[in-house]
Amino acid sequence: MGRIIAVANQKGGVGKTTTSVNLAASLANYRSRVLLVDLDPQGNATMGSGVDKHELDLSACESIMGECHVNEAKVFSEQAGYDVLPSNSDLTAAEVGLMNATMKEKRLKLALGQVADNYDYIIIDCPPSLNMLTLNALVAADGVLIPIQTEYYALEGLSALLRTIEQIQQHMNPELKVDGILRTMHDLRNNLANQVSKQLTEHFGELVFTTIIPRNVRVAEAPSYGLPIMNYDKSSRGSVAYMAMASELMRRMKKQAQTTPGETNGN
Repeated sequence: MGRIIAVANQKGGVGKTTTSVNLAASLANYRSRVLLVDLDPQGNATMGSGVDKHELDLSACESIMGECHVNEAKVFSEQAGYDVLPSNSDLTAAEVGLMNATMKEKRLKLALGQVADNYDYIIIDCPPSLNMLTLNALVAADGVLIPIQTEYYALEGLSALLRTIEQIQQHMNPELKVDGILRTMHDLRNNLANQVSKQLTEHFGELVFTTIIPRNVRVAEAPSYGLPIMNYDKSSRGSVAYMAMASELMRRMKKQAQTTPGETNGN
């Protein structure tokens, strides 16, 4: 069974969708079988993967509500090399519908359980808020990857998210782990950014990825072409960083699998 990773941070503008798309593409470049789940009604991960959110017949909305199988709604992104469970504004209706649904926190878990054996990694791009969709993602996930911008309020937002993860571990998903904290949009020339980066490593130790995603214009441009950065500009600093980050993640998962016999965590 593939490892399900929720990319989550309730704070917007931290590179969450950018990380979801480029991590999925990087893992696919390493020949992993990848499904990217767009759980944000804005549909940015869908568009960033080259899938038109306005032309969808079925989406994550129908899959979560049990109206269709994931295989019916997923779309293969030829540009990126992975499958996408796409979304658009219809997903807002799913969030409302979940409030009165049976097993409302587990609907995504049930949907992904239908296809988890077909993938090495399932990456979930969560909305920038701790709502019912994000809760579904965290209940479905094996691990959480937290992108965080190295800025003044970063640690405060991170603490709130970690408290939420701890509550979900206690009450709904005891197997949930933090797979890592990823520093994004980092400017080495900024002293404050470097101080926050140092604080993160001092406080969270090995949870923080060694790889740092730099602030990079090419990374910002890529989504407007419906491409992950490695398909838009493979030689850019952003592309190199995301490939390195994916490699680091796979090493972590392999090490974790070796220390927990009988558990499969992808490649």
